[in-house]
Amino acid sequence: MAPTASFLPHFQALHVVVIGLDSAGKTSLLYRLKFKEFVQSVPTKGFNTEKIRVPLGGSRGITFQVWDVGGQEKLRPLWRSYTRRTDGLVFVVDAAEAERLEEAKVELHRISRASDNQGVPVLVLANKQDQPGALSAAEVEKRLAVRELAAAPLTHVQGCSAVDGLGLQPGLERLYEMILKRKKAARTGKKRR
Repeated sequence: MAPTASFLPHFQALHVVVIGLDSAGKTSLLYRLKFKEFVQSVPTKGFNTEKIRVPLGGSRGITFQVWDVGGQEKLRPLWRSYTRRTDGLVFVVDAAEAERLEEAKVELHRISRASDNQGVPVLVLANKQDQPGALSAAEVEKRLAVRELAAAPLTHVQGCSAVDGLGLQPGLERLYEMILKRKKAARTGKKRR
């Protein structure tokens, strides 16, 4: 069960940006969360945004304002514009396409090292777990060198599937916990000054 956050107003949506290489399944994941079903999508040429309500046990829930940004190489320089002042990053990789993990690693490390993103919680979704030969979350974590990220204490790698929704709920719950931990630490730091 996720911790409570009395300092977060109930109406406040947490700003989350979904990025990753092209064809990783970012938009399909967004619409799986929004509509609770698999939606075949076309490559995103800019961005999509949706408010997603995620249940957290009982009748409680949290609202995420999710920005899904295209992953084509020409769009990647724009990622920083979307990630500025975000509460959390979701980096999606195609776990069935091992040959692109090195490229994904470079992009993940680049965006997480940007000055605006220092300390921002990162959820890595190892998507397409429903496909044969998909790498496990542990293997994806190793190949992306997630523990080398500056925000390593606030990172989590979760296997998932946009097709059947597997792994999305626990991944988002973990992201929420990491966001709360960061906000609480920031609040505590301000009180000490």
